[in-house]
Amino acid sequence: MPWTRDQALKVMHEYTASEALRKHMYSVEAAMRAMAVKRGADPEWWGVVGLLHDFDYERYPNPDQSADQEHPAEGVRILAAMGFPEEGQRAILGHARYTGVPRDTPLARALFSVDELCGFLVACALVRPSHSLKDLEVSSVRKKFKDKAFARGVSREDVNQGAAELAVPLEEHITFVLGALRPVEESLGLGTPGRG
Repeated sequence: MPWTRDQALKVMHEYTASEALRKHMYSVEAAMRAMAVKRGADPEWWGVVGLLHDFDYERYPNPDQSADQEHPAEGVRILAAMGFPEEGQRAILGHARYTGVPRDTPLARALFSVDELCGFLVACALVRPSHSLKDLEVSSVRKKFKDKAFARGVSREDVNQGAAELAVPLEEHITFVLGALRPVEESLGLGTPGRG
């Protein structure tokens, strides 16, 4: 039986103090749930994987991008010891390209495809007067995407590769993920000018 959201939240909160990192994981959870519905998979399970994909990042940040040390390898070892299903372990490993773990399941491809994009969409919302995703247009996202100085930490290559692995045009993928995040924007600290 895959994990429940409550189990995942407990682990995530134990390992992650940063509110910003928690909000990122909430955004990926929401996008993963929507992806699961679209693909006829279990939204609870896909959401759990999204919620846990970066839970170890704060403690094991991995600036050298080691394939088998620190994030996400250390987190996966922790999850494996707790009985976390192998499909979820491989998806979490695969979301970091430097691990070399192939994204050979729909779950793994979905996680990789939404991770960086969620961060980018939230960054786009934060610079709007409304601080909201609700009035964020795909054309604005595409414009910001071309500005290499904006949200410099987001890998444009990963965003493009994620859409390609899903075999969907980038614009369609952006539209889909925006739609998944809009209903939960308050939990991400968005939607209220001056917050975030």
